[in-house]
Amino acid sequence: MNIGERLDNQLRTIPDFPKPGIMFKDITPVLENPTLCRDLVQEIKNSFSDLNVDAIAGVESRGFLFGLPLAMAMNVPFITIRKKGKLPYNTVSHSYDLEYGSATIEMHQDSVKKGWNVLIHDDLLATGGTAAAAAELIKMEGGSIAGFSFLIGLSFLDGAKRLNAYSEEIKTIVNY
Repeated sequence: MNIGERLDNQLRTIPDFPKPGIMFKDITPVLENPTLCRDLVQEIKNSFSDLNVDAIAGVESRGFLFGLPLAMAMNVPFITIRKKGKLPYNTVSHSYDLEYGSATIEMHQDSVKKGWNVLIHDDLLATGGTAAAAAELIKMEGGSIAGFSFLIGLSFLDGAKRLNAYSEEIKTIVNY
């Protein structure tokens, strides 16, 4: 069984969460399988091994779960991108529209060094709005986008098309 099939077998689908009509992909069972978690980190690392990655940026909060181990495996810094008001130091922020409102994310202003190639990681690619906002933060600080990494992609929402403006290196392990 390949890594995508193994991931798919561990995901739990929750109907009508967080609102009616949504089929939520719950990664909690994946986190309970340390062998699969290690293999997922290795798979992501291998997928981007041909790129010069200077740092991994994880998007709050599920992007932290595999982003930090990935940064450790690649021996690069880990950058936290969080919701507005959650970081204690001086920040840069970017606001963006969601299908049901708007949101603002932030990162510390000294997290990205000019010229760094940053890989953005999150658990799920849907419309691409949050990942695009993370890319904007990195660009604001002089970094470039090495690529995007996701465990799950919802292909029918076309999020990858939105992210192509930042990088063509967009990888998901399983797609629905």
